[in-house]
Amino acid sequence: MTQTLKQKTLFITGGSRGIGLAIGQRAAQDGANVVIAAKTDRPHPKLPGTIHDAVQAIDDAGGQGLAIKLDIRDENAVADAMAQAADHFGGIDVLVNNASAIYLAPTEAVPMKRFDLMHGVNVRGTFVCSQAALPYLEKADNPHILNLAPPLNMDAKWFAPHVAYTMAKYGMSMCVLGMAEEFKPKGIAVNALWPRTVIATAALAMLGDAVQADNCRPLRSWPMPRTGS
Repeated sequence: MTQTLKQKTLFITGGSRGIGLAIGQRAAQDGANVVIAAKTDRPHPKLPGTIHDAVQAIDDAGGQGLAIKLDIRDENAVADAMAQAADHFGGIDVLVNNASAIYLAPTEAVPMKRFDLMHGVNVRGTFVCSQAALPYLEKADNPHILNLAPPLNMDAKWFAPHVAYTMAKYGMSMCVLGMAEEFKPKGIAVNALWPRTVIATAALAMLGDAVQADNCRPLRSWPMPRTGS
């Protein structure tokens, strides 16, 4: 029998817009509970959407949403957010590590605050959220962690144009590789999702000429991976 995400609870980081929100809306179509955990609780001057707008979109799509203002660099706040989500919906079935920081620039042009932001959000944030979600995922019937991370490829061409960013995203990929094996005895599946082409999200639009619009596909909903093995 085909399984759906009905009554499953997804905790999505950085889900107030873009790919994270699209995943949440698709899950909501199945009747899922979706926790939108992100920093934007008030309108941003350059980026569309807030956690509250996202929850409204989840509700409109047929699910039940919960907005939590969260900076995933704060480990105590992450722990509190997981507890709040689990208490509200009775548990957590899926963690989607979608939150990510991007700065596409050669080595000499990367301010260290940008380097620290990418590694703090992409690598540390993914690790912290996965760690904090573990007690709840272990209680779920069919638990999953999904990271928005690329396949590990050591070809230098993927590093040379933006070493700092590639390192940060590959850190998320290594979390998938290591945790998938580590959590296997616990019955927790860990996988990665990575679009085949660049997706034209609002965050990428802020990069200006660093990403060519002709190389991007428009953001739209896609079939959500089912909760299987």
